[in-house]
Amino acid sequence: MTIDILYFARLRETLGTATERFELSARVSQVKELLEVLRERGGVWARELADSKVVLVAVNQEIASLDTPLRSGDEVAIFPPVTGG
Repeated sequence: MTIDILYFARLRETLGTATERFELSARVSQVKELLEVLRERGGVWARELADSKVVLVAVNQEIASLDTPLRSGDEVAIFPPVTGG
């Protein structure tokens, strides 16, 4: 059971990847758990996805909350807030 993760803007540049296929496990069934596992990679992952940094998450192109469930085949986008004029 896998999901596709897309990284945008600052995250794409800092993490050095635009996309990855991620294997879901029993430990990862919600957005908050996915972010925890990604932070556990350490280094830049821990810094960029820290609780003190604001990131938005969309699941299947809809803004998600931390308790949004994840299912095999989902597309998860992680991106910093965007402002503009």
